[in-house]
Amino acid sequence: MVDAFLKHPPSGFDVHSPADFVPYFYTQFDLLTTLETDALKKVRAFPGYKTWGKLLHLKTCFIGTTVTEYSVLPQHCNIESMTQFLKNNDQIKLGIIKDLPLDSPLLSQSENQYSQHFIQTAENNGFLSVEGQALAYVPINFSSREEYLSRLSKSRRKNLKRKLKSLTELRIERLSTGDPQFDDAHFTSHLYQLYLAVYHQSEIHFDLLSADFFTQILQDASSQGIVFLYWVGSELAGYNICYTYKDNLVDKYIGFKYPLATDYNLYFVSWFVNLDYALNHKLKFYIAGWTDPEVKAQLGAQFTFTRHLVWIHSPFLRFILKKLRPLFESDHQWHEKQDA
Repeated sequence: MVDAFLKHPPSGFDVHSPADFVPYFYTQFDLLTTLETDALKKVRAFPGYKTWGKLLHLKTCFIGTTVTEYSVLPQHCNIESMTQFLKNNDQIKLGIIKDLPLDSPLLSQSENQYSQHFIQTAENNGFLSVEGQALAYVPINFSSREEYLSRLSKSRRKNLKRKLKSLTELRIERLSTGDPQFDDAHFTSHLYQLYLAVYHQSEIHFDLLSADFFTQILQDASSQGIVFLYWVGSELAGYNICYTYKDNLVDKYIGFKYPLATDYNLYFVSWFVNLDYALNHKLKFYIAGWTDPEVKAQLGAQFTFTRHLVWIHSPFLRFILKKLRPLFESDHQWHEKQDA
């Protein structure tokens, strides 16, 4: 997936991958991208936002990619050279080292210690540490779908059982990436259009992936990808692209045909189909991605967080963003309220 990202970057991304460094990219970053929803609505309601809001789009260099859950860092990384690269880069307003894990249950102790050391070193170099989004995951520590459902509240269990009745009306096809069906340009184009349908109804718009990116990952037989296709008769209601990696099932992309996917409760059905697959293949975790934490919490997910390390070139902007930092940590604020 990183190879496909480098070869076919998202719209508006200028991607680099030098042999002696890690992948990074430039883009015009909207500071409001991860702002809490209610606050975002209030900001956009201010007079003249369409004009002055453009000032909030800053040229930014991100170290990392948008297709991995965590930063892709070598075992022996020169942290100093990475921080200096961003601090001395006069092409940008912001420099961000993205997605450093925080005591992740999905990683080893040594990996978590390495990440914590990285974060502390960057903070000592003047970087601002900002909480990232909530990564949803489910430990596969149950023996059946019924046992999993029994752990949820009575009302949620009843609601989900009602939604799961759609399974009887769906035909589920499972293909491995690299399957000859993905050589059909018309078929892959259709899958991409369903991805776009989901992208455009999402509240967060950052990385718009290209059709060529999707074609490459769908045709890659070596990546251990699984594509779950959901058919209503001869009509494709949606699909889900997942990967098996280190005894985990990693949920990456979905595409839905609206309103058909909603009519058949595809979001909820696909969640349980993925859990069944992880259980049947004796995997450790189902890793369900960053978006919709409230819905995923209702489905029984747990959450782990990351840190973004931010270098702000303007002293004035650095002062302002330090004061407003909690507004940009909406998932973390939501999670604290759930635990209260």
